[in-house]
Amino acid sequence: MADLNAWDSFYVIVGSAAGALIGLQFVVMTLIAERPQGISAEAGRAFATPTIIHFCCCLLIAALVRVPWPDIATGSYAGGMVGLAGLFYMTLTLLRMRRQNAYTLDWEDWTFHIFLPFLAYGLLVLSSLGSIAHAHAALFGVGGTTLLLLFIGIHNAWDAVAYQVYVLRKKGAE
Repeated sequence: MADLNAWDSFYVIVGSAAGALIGLQFVVMTLIAERPQGISAEAGRAFATPTIIHFCCCLLIAALVRVPWPDIATGSYAGGMVGLAGLFYMTLTLLRMRRQNAYTLDWEDWTFHIFLPFLAYGLLVLSSLGSIAHAHAALFGVGGTTLLLLFIGIHNAWDAVAYQVYVLRKKGAE
């Protein structure tokens, strides 16, 4: 499909960024784990793990877009399955966030940890459904999804580090 060739550099950049950020997140988590006051396992599953999942989905989408599918329907089906899996995972994440008691979400957390990921995965499902009739337009939806997940992951990774440094470190110093 000729439309995909125009997106080649985009997915090389986004996929590479997602891969690098996954590695960086592992380094950060290792450094945080060495601190005396760590986060609870419940909070880690609710906040840290989804960040890695979002980065991994960026990497997965970048790879899936470059697969030489036999037809657009097969590729669309794969993308739709990733979107549905993301929606299911976000439902589990929402339940985990509501169950944990280590941290109370504010409006920014609701936006970046819940609303925007649901939006991104929903857009991926809709783009996959629409790709059969409107392939060119659907590629923009998939690209938007990938960028949104990358930016959500960056925000949430930074937010977690800032919380560890500025809130928990300050509490430990008192």
